[in-house]
Amino acid sequence: MSEAPKRPLDRLQAADVAHHLHPFTDADELRRRPPRLIVRGQGVRIWDADDHEILDAMSGLWCVNLGYGRTDLVEAAQRQMLRLPYYNTFFQTTTEPAARLAAALARIAPPGMRQVFFTECGSTANDTMVRMVRHYWELRRQPLRKVIISRRNAYHGSTLAAASLGGMASMHAQGGLPLPDFSHIEQPHRLQLGLPGESEQDFALRAAGWLDERIRAIGAERVAAFVLEPVQGAGGVIVPPAGYARAIESICRRHQVLLVSDEVICGFGRLGYWFGCQHPAIDIEPDLITFAKGVTSGYLPLGGVLVGAEVGEVLSARAGEFAHGFTYSGHPSCCALALANLHALEHEQVLQQVRQVTAPYLQQRFADLARHPLAGDPEGLGMTAALTLWQDKATRRPFPDEARAGLLCRDACFDSGVVMRAVGQRMIIAPPLVSTIDDIDRMVERIGIALDRTQQALRRGGWLR
Repeated sequence: MSEAPKRPLDRLQAADVAHHLHPFTDADELRRRPPRLIVRGQGVRIWDADDHEILDAMSGLWCVNLGYGRTDLVEAAQRQMLRLPYYNTFFQTTTEPAARLAAALARIAPPGMRQVFFTECGSTANDTMVRMVRHYWELRRQPLRKVIISRRNAYHGSTLAAASLGGMASMHAQGGLPLPDFSHIEQPHRLQLGLPGESEQDFALRAAGWLDERIRAIGAERVAAFVLEPVQGAGGVIVPPAGYARAIESICRRHQVLLVSDEVICGFGRLGYWFGCQHPAIDIEPDLITFAKGVTSGYLPLGGVLVGAEVGEVLSARAGEFAHGFTYSGHPSCCALALANLHALEHEQVLQQVRQVTAPYLQQRFADLARHPLAGDPEGLGMTAALTLWQDKATRRPFPDEARAGLLCRDACFDSGVVMRAVGQRMIIAPPLVSTIDDIDRMVERIGIALDRTQQALRRGGWLR
């Protein structure tokens, strides 16, 4: 008897497993369970090939800020592609969209940031920042300043320099990372590192003090910059305690160390402001800002580095040629789409809606999930939120790694019609900025169903009584 012909979906899944190496994916697990095929999106929803409707509570990968199906963004890129799909920005040339976008970003950036270097994504934005910072100190005749400090469990990208800059132990375990002249301090995670009876203010000052100690240990004359995410995204939505970021800025100024805000996730409205460093809970004035993701709502790849006045003046006045760049730096079609994205964010008052309505409501509703016996310690800022799965919530006893609690919950979320990401046993979301009150209610309802299913699965596995 001949085999029944495979469905088109089965053939696609088989081809994907055979030929497609996925990022951050166990290939053996992919062979055991073929990938879910996502076929369309509209608003805050996506659909798979089985027509299963799913609320995308992760905005793709933190990027689809305006949601799916925006014809205005698509048409902006299409118009540019028909006119001039591509040209480079090397050799004293530019294009209209690149020039206009540079000016638009300078207008919305924190005061003093008047220049931008375009890249393709967040990883290359952070690689560019590393080269720019070190070149700046060479021009300042302080070539020993090469060490760049970040935080453990921070994510700054996957290229060699960006992965070295980040503090992900699993990434450093592969490929001989980190590269030299990168250093890491502990993250300001009060739930994990706070002392019994320690106030939030005391923890903030103690956590910021770890930077001062590291700079002194290395020698300030060797430290080029400190890099932080306003909220650590891929590390599990770690929101710094009040006063931490300002204390960090003060330490950087005291040691004449550059301060960099990685806004790849937090930029373009994620925290209700154009940039996360402008949020009152953060409130810092960085020397450089790296960005990507939300600048195009993920519709096309684009990233870059915003450069403050001090660094920009040195690079412009003394540098000569900055021997760095990419084929797609300032890609005109990507820049045209980014301009349409910024226009929509501004004229539809998306940031104000996030600040005043949806972000406060998201934090309120997410806190309700902590009533579930499996989940606790809700945390978030803007349109980001996290909770932690506990084997025993009363004593905060975590599940052993082999229970795979976070991955069970992630899968249960998909099955329940909502995308939620697992970072160990910490479950996180970052919904599109255009999510409505009803969307948030449905997200929370489906997450609650997924928590029930996760609890049942953990009981079946013997991890819960």
